[in-house]
Order: sequence, then structure tokens, then C-alpha cells
Amino acid sequence: MIFSQMFDMLDVGIVILDSELNVFKWNRWMATHSKLPPEKIVGKSLFEFYPDLNTPWFLRNCKSVFTFGNFAFFSQKLHKYCFPFKAYNTLGSDFEFMQQSCTVGPLRDENNRITYIYITVQDVTEVAAYENKLITMNTRDGLTGIFNRRYLEAKLKEEFDRHIRYNRPLSLIMLDIDHFKKINDTHGHQAGDFILKSLATTIDERIRAVDIVARYGGEEFCVLLPETTSESALALAEFLRMGIEAEIYHFKDKSIKITISQGVSDLSDGVDSAEALLKKADDGLYESKRLGRNKVSMISNKKKVQ
Repeated sequence: MIFSQMFDMLDVGIVILDSELNVFKWNRWMATHSKLPPEKIVGKSLFEFYPDLNTPWFLRNCKSVFTFGNFAFFSQKLHKYCFPFKAYNTLGSDFEFMQQSCTVGPLRDENNRITYIYITVQDVTEVAAYENKLITMNTRDGLTGIFNRRYLEAKLKEEFDRHIRYNRPLSLIMLDIDHFKKINDTHGHQAGDFILKSLATTIDERIRAVDIVARYGGEEFCVLLPETTSESALALAEFLRMGIEAEIYHFKDKSIKITISQGVSDLSDGVDSAEALLKKADDGLYESKRLGRNKVSMISNKKKVQ
């Protein structure tokens, strides 16, 4: 009786399975989160209710516990969850299902034979949500929601190293908003913030999923383009320039039009580092401004390409 009370009082899920993986015990925690009372699931196959667990990795681990008496661990970082229980809104997370850390272990009888195995299920949704929040804070720009400079520089180094290994193309666009100070002075800083956020969204919607757009600083943005030649990068930059020039941004009762200047770089012409790729794009950006803004430029062997 004492064991039964403790079994149901623990703030962790406990499932006991027999050698056929039928449910022998199902504690109150499991019943609460699964909406399955013990009388409905005990004596029946676990897979009748959770067919997604009927996988080689789960069967292999259960068999190993029965055969060798060891323990198996299913971490949240690798598996996310074993049982698809509804997640509560924790720290503003967008998890659909409760994030879980699970352990499978043996239960022995008086003759030291393993007759059952247990599964413990621990809710780690709050921890996972907090970790995701920290990752977001470290990699995302607080105003626009796109990636920040720190993340861009890390990914730029990764992509450059991948180019060194596999000799794959890599290009970069650096851009900024023309006369951005005038927008702040004329319409106010809230309008300026709105334009920054709107521009970030506009760019993000026009690039591939593998591309990375980041706020580099102030009104400057970068677009990292893996597997992209300079010709394709120039075409994308012109597409962005034309689209943004034609866009009208509405802030409160104001209609605001903007243009952007851009510099494009690739890994040709002796570019031998991630920093050099960034510098070459920056040189192209300043060339676009020198030529009157609202342009795309690429510096190549001291020649300008627009």
C-alpha cells in the first residue's frame, strides 16, 4: 500500500512494462498527462496507444535492458520526447509537445531475474524553453528578430571552412538603407525602427531557407549565400534593390519609401579568409554609395561591376 501511494505521488511519470512490452503499471502522473486512466491501458500493449514508439531504436533499447540489465537514456536534446503529451505554455515557448528526458531500467524478482522494465518520464519543457530563449538572445537581433552580427560571423567562418574543404561557391551581400538618418529626423525613431524591422522581413521573405540574413549594425545588413556564385548573388541583389525601391512602407499615417545600396563579394580574386570576403562586400557597398546610392556594386580586380 505504501509503495502504491508513493508510486502515484511522485512528480514524474513511471511506466512498468512486461517482457512483451504490455503495460503493467501506469502511475497517476502518466494518467494525468496522457488522459488515459490506468484501467484503460494496463494489460495492453504500449504500442496500441503509442504506435510511434514501435521503432527499432526503442525496441533495441528495451531488449538490451531486459537482456543485460543495463540502463537506456533518451535525452530531450536528441529525441525531444517519448510520449506526445501536450506542452503547457512555458516561458513563451512554442513547443507543441512536452519535452522529456526518459530513462529505461530493469526490475528484478527475488531470483534476480529481470521480469519487468520501467520507464521514467521527466518533464523538462521549462529547461528546454529557457535554453532556447538563451540561444535566441545570443543569436538574434533584439529589434528585427533576424540573426545578429555574432551569429553571422560564426556562420561566415563555417561556410568559408566548408569552401576550403569542398571548393564550393560562396557569396555575400552587404547592404544598408540610403539616408536612414533622414528617416529618423523626419518621421521619428519609432518610424526608423519600423523601417528596420520591415526591411528585415522583406529580405527574409525573398531569400532561400539556406541563406542567412543578419543585422550587421545600425542600418547595415548582410546576406550570406552558400552555394552561390557571384552572378547569382548580383542577380539577387538587384532583385532586392528593385523590390525595395518599389515598396511603400506604411507607419501610422505616414507612407515611407526607401532605397538600399549594396556590395557583393565572392571567393574569387585571392579572397583567402572570411574577413576578406566581408571586407570586399563592404568595399562594394561604399562604391555603390559613391556612385549615387540605390545601386549594386562588386569590386573585382580593382574594377567596379554594377
